Amino acid sequence: MTCVPAVILMVHPTAELYGSDRVFLESVSALVLAGQSVVVSLPVSGPLERELLSRGARVEFCPSPVLRKSILKPRGFSQAVGETLKGIRQGSRLIRRERPDAIYVNTLTIPLWNLLSGLYRVPLIVHVHEGEASARPIVRMALALPLFLAKTTIANSRFSAGVIEGSFRRLGKRIQVVYNAVPGPLNLSPVRAELGNPVRLTYIGRLSPRKGVDVAIDSLALLLSRGLVAQLDIVGAVFPGYEWYEQQLNDQIKEKNLCGKVHFHGFQPSVWNFVANSDIVVVPSRADEPFGNTAVEAILGGRPVIASETTGLIEATAGYGSASRVRPNDSDALATAVQTVVAGWSDVAGRLVTDLLLARQRHSLDQYHKNIASIVEENIA
Repeated sequence: MTCVPAVILMVHPTAELYGSDRVFLESVSALVLAGQSVVVSLPVSGPLERELLSRGARVEFCPSPVLRKSILKPRGFSQAVGETLKGIRQGSRLIRRERPDAIYVNTLTIPLWNLLSGLYRVPLIVHVHEGEASARPIVRMALALPLFLAKTTIANSRFSAGVIEGSFRRLGKRIQVVYNAVPGPLNLSPVRAELGNPVRLTYIGRLSPRKGVDVAIDSLALLLSRGLVAQLDIVGAVFPGYEWYEQQLNDQIKEKNLCGKVHFHGFQPSVWNFVANSDIVVVPSRADEPFGNTAVEAILGGRPVIASETTGLIEATAGYGSASRVRPNDSDALATAVQTVVAGWSDVAGRLVTDLLLARQRHSLDQYHKNIASIVEENIA
């Protein structure tokens, strides 16, 4: 008797390859490797699509209105209504055609799929990558409310789980914490035995105000004024509609006479060459972070990291001797932390070996695949 594989419909709000996108890719791999038939719904084509196909998933396109602040504006609201109507029609059609055994939604921000799963009585699993502890209680409750339709909620950190449970205590019983899988580089480049000039700082991630890229630029200006020869590489791009912030960063660089000291590299499908060419990775987020993949990537790449002492970044960097934490939105504190790392370079570099082993253990791909596959199997049994 042939065993027919379960059909899992997995839904993701973007087709890019940033932190949560890469974690989603490993969730897909987990189910494919477990023998499930995986269909992925994306709103548009993009670099993630190619990776999904290479991992053995099928890709379908369906609009998924994303909960963003722009919805509060008249134009954004009317656009969201239109996308919702399209999403209901096309999502319903997709569910009826594929008849999935479970729906796996990879974010809090596309609750339409929670509603569709309830309408068609399909078991729902929601993987939460958000943790907006500083948001107003009514906003946190609105985001968490659709989770009552899920059989299981996966949270990427204890912090994210706590934010959900803080809104509705009853949801706490349905949450399982699974740390992100973060694969390291194929080849590890050793740090420089002695730091020469310039000290190479690297920022990797979205260009947005909440990520604090401007704080990193201000810190570079402070370091140069204190006599430390340094440069900053910025790897990442803006969300559509945030082009104004990129222009603001360029104006900031000109104003502080940092031309030639700051280098923009745009979005990169692989960050490891940039990590290898860095001395210190900075994660200067000024807002809540549910976790901190970039901080972990720095350690897996054998580089010390300086991160904001905020929410999930505290959890992501806990236990690593080469990691430093500073007050968020404080360019002076970040600059001082860089100077401290530079002054104690040999000690910091010596801690990286132990940190690397710990990071590989915490964020193992094999363990992550087993955890995700097990949770999904429990929900379709």
